[in-house]
Amino acid sequence: MDIRIATRKSALALWQAEHVAGLLGALPEVGAVELVPLSTRGDEILDKSLQKIGGKGLFIKELEVAMQVGDADIAVHSMKDVPAEMPEGFCLAAVLERANHADALVGGNGRAFDDLPQGARIGSSSLRRQAQLKLLRADLHIEPLRGNVNTRLAKLDNGDFDAIILAAAGLERLGLQHYISQQFAPEEMLPAAAQGVIGIECLESHAELRAVLAQLNHEPTVQTTAAERAIARTLQANCQSPVATYAVIEDALMTVTALVALPDGSDSVRDSVQGPVADAEDLGIQLAENLLAKGAGELLAAVSATHG
Repeated sequence: MDIRIATRKSALALWQAEHVAGLLGALPEVGAVELVPLSTRGDEILDKSLQKIGGKGLFIKELEVAMQVGDADIAVHSMKDVPAEMPEGFCLAAVLERANHADALVGGNGRAFDDLPQGARIGSSSLRRQAQLKLLRADLHIEPLRGNVNTRLAKLDNGDFDAIILAAAGLERLGLQHYISQQFAPEEMLPAAAQGVIGIECLESHAELRAVLAQLNHEPTVQTTAAERAIARTLQANCQSPVATYAVIEDALMTVTALVALPDGSDSVRDSVQGPVADAEDLGIQLAENLLAKGAGELLAAVSATHG
């Protein structure tokens, strides 16, 4: 079968789509693979925060419409941009092996986090990153930063910020890892759910296509993604909520850690659970319920009232 891939037009999105195209092209059932680059509202509106224009789902809506009307067969996403609840009629058909999960500091002149001056200006539009930066250093000034990777790096080079925070995986995929001055350990900054994971979405009704795509699944990543996304879903968090989560597998055991915090770092709750890998989704739900019992719901309600 021939497969058309809907993708955003950014360099990183195109890299991910081409990577998936290469994997699909190696499968005997697959014929021609074609990219269908599309512009999304999330890419076009750069002067407003994502919270104010509808969240990260804006990055994938046009791709889903293309599949609905028959202009594309699948869409390739950074999983951290995909809302925890899939829209009716769509499914996550495959997730690839997780790349680097970490958040990376890109410091002006290559400065590490501890070397940043008092009151340094950090570029990041993520409330999750902002909250954790503030938990580490209350003196920092976190300022909005939108646009693709190269646009963000240009703003740093221009002196708009002392440092910016980006996903390490995106920089590595674009061959820009030399910009990274420090990677944050999970103890310092937990990632977004499924950060570093590429996901493939298609229509639920396309059973034959789903069977082909399932061959690309990386089972440990399927499990960690299920656990992390279950946390966001149970907390009713959206992609911009200050919710961080990270699951790791060792032998047959999975350990899941999650954090909910106020963006200014003034309050937070954090917890971990451990259990069999086979119970991945249940572990995520259990951890989210633990966080809710510790007051996570009130924190998220406060964030929604001020940033919603």
